[in-house]
Amino acid sequence: MVFTAVNPNKVGINYGSSGFTVMYKGVPLGSASVPGFFQPAHSARLIQARVAVDRVDVSTADAAGLVRDVALNDRVELNVVGEVGASVRVIDFNSPKVQVSVNCVIVISPRKQSLTYKQCGVDGLNV
Repeated sequence: MVFTAVNPNKVGINYGSSGFTVMYKGVPLGSASVPGFFQPAHSARLIQARVAVDRVDVSTADAAGLVRDVALNDRVELNVVGEVGASVRVIDFNSPKVQVSVNCVIVISPRKQSLTYKQCGVDGLNV
């Protein structure tokens, strides 16, 4: 999984290590972790995370739906959810850490091996 972290702000952001779960119709398919990093002001950065797929029961009805979506519809909708902790860095001072919940809906085309839709949101801001 590759995504872009964009910081349009005038201050840098320290991101803590984060974990994400990739789900299909509410069923966990795998997990990914991203190590912590610093992102300077006014920057974009590519972040790569390997999704580990384990303990998926391929005999379930959801697995049959996934196979059908891949083979017939060329469209698979996945949810990526997780928690991200971050703090703002101004000069050499870090703000208190905040924790937000991230929920992204992504739709991929298996045949084209491409992303066809994405929508991400955050909520549950905790200081």
